[in-house]
Amino acid sequence: MLGRSPYRGGSLRPENCGQNALATIASLCFSVFVIGVLIFTIISVAYQPQDPFFPSSSKMTKFLSSDSNPTFKSDSGVVRTGEDLIASDQTAFSAFINVSDVESAVMGAGFEEFTEIRDCRVADPINCRDLEVFHLLMRAAIEEFSDVHFYKFGKPVEGDNSSSCHMAWRFRPKEGKVGGFNKDYRSFRVVRSENCTLSVVGIGEYHSGGNARKRKVKGKIVEKVPATAMDNLDIGETVNDALPTVESEGSFSEGKYLIYAGGGDRCKSMNQYLWSFMCMLGEAQFLNRTLVMDLSMCLSKIYSSSGVDEEGKDFRFYFDFEHLKDSASVLDQAQFWSDWNKWQKGDGLKLHLVEDFRVAPMKLAKVKDSLIMRKFGGVEPDNFWYRVCEGEAGSVVQRPWHMIWKSRRLLDVASAIASRMSWDFDGVHVERGEKAKNKKLWPNLGRDTSPKSLAAKLSDKIEDGRNVYIATNEARTSFFDPLKEKYSIHFLDDYKDLWDTNSDWYYETTKLNNGNAVEFDGYMRLSVDSEVFFRGKKQIETFNDLTKDCKDGVNTC
Repeated sequence: MLGRSPYRGGSLRPENCGQNALATIASLCFSVFVIGVLIFTIISVAYQPQDPFFPSSSKMTKFLSSDSNPTFKSDSGVVRTGEDLIASDQTAFSAFINVSDVESAVMGAGFEEFTEIRDCRVADPINCRDLEVFHLLMRAAIEEFSDVHFYKFGKPVEGDNSSSCHMAWRFRPKEGKVGGFNKDYRSFRVVRSENCTLSVVGIGEYHSGGNARKRKVKGKIVEKVPATAMDNLDIGETVNDALPTVESEGSFSEGKYLIYAGGGDRCKSMNQYLWSFMCMLGEAQFLNRTLVMDLSMCLSKIYSSSGVDEEGKDFRFYFDFEHLKDSASVLDQAQFWSDWNKWQKGDGLKLHLVEDFRVAPMKLAKVKDSLIMRKFGGVEPDNFWYRVCEGEAGSVVQRPWHMIWKSRRLLDVASAIASRMSWDFDGVHVERGEKAKNKKLWPNLGRDTSPKSLAAKLSDKIEDGRNVYIATNEARTSFFDPLKEKYSIHFLDDYKDLWDTNSDWYYETTKLNNGNAVEFDGYMRLSVDSEVFFRGKKQIETFNDLTKDCKDGVNTC
């Protein structure tokens, strides 16, 4: 017994070792295969491809609350809104139109050259609705504006005279970090030679083709445009941000509504206002209720020229209300209370009052009353709207960032500025002001943003002779005069005519404001300044590229 192996059987005999090894390897491979199939199955079930235009809510929130944009991320900075995320996924914009596409269309239509097939007379008016003319204008636009990508053209219409055609299109600059599409409509001068060949001999300035600017019919509150249906929007359409209305007593009484009353978010920075507003809109979406919102805003003193908080500002001055009302069910507060007072008693409409922000939205899901009113007290920060979305509610209520875009009127001003530089410029942001004076928190900023230092640093980043747009809070633009030796320098105030009393912006905002003039205030300036900056082919930022100081002070990087 003492001489025998403690293991019985023949499994460890030398002649069986090879078979055992093969069996072990086979078992291991099979196990790996089974585990791989299981992982693949789980991923296949769980995976949901993201919309290329609008990422998930969690990605939205991370994007808008992150510090990835060190230049404009501050209490007084410009708010990053839903259309900014469009630029984060360039794959959504791969199908732009180029000259070869137009030439293929021409050949397919039987036009080997741009020559009229029928007999013609040189003096005859140009028929702007001819397919031949459409192709001609498209090709002329693509060849003329080589720094942008074209995504959709509108059909040409008659222009100012017999040799003029107007056409609109949607486009994006080839370079830069601007999100979404821009629109333009221009005047084309078309001439006909003696052999009937048509050619474009001139293209007007930005937005010169006013006849291609479409007028939209006022939409109904119940009619929604899908948030991802950007391609289906009419090209060259005017802004339609008229207030939505309820068509009848029956439709009003059958509706369910949510309203926030009071609170401490008023007159705070635009960043805080929008963070709170999106919580309110998110709760309305979660409860499947129409949001009753106050379009009258208070502009914080950090943006006002008077240095004090200013009431009576319209939400539509700063944000795209047309896109919001097409994406969500919203009503203006004044209109709502008028209808409520008219029909509440007769129709037995009930109000459910909530006075504690800690009452989670989930607890209100089964409330059947027509109106849920959240009433906020006077003690900060417990009266901030965004407190509703904290804690457990934060994982349930999603802020629908894709529903909030910047005002298209402000974006049009930014695009007009970029267009005057032919979309061929570089952007530089220079933040100075009080930060440059505070040596304790920003010891190097003043020196690093001096003209001498700027000239040295930009020489390595921007070629001589380039158009350079400087977005800055430095009041004296003459401060940057030394840079003019190497660059063509541009500032926001160089384009004051775009918001003066003769501008489209002034006309449209005055009409929106019941005939009263609207000041181009500090937040509007900041918004346009930053948007032009992002439209540049290069973006040189203060706290990324010009100084090693931290944006929020020493030891905060």
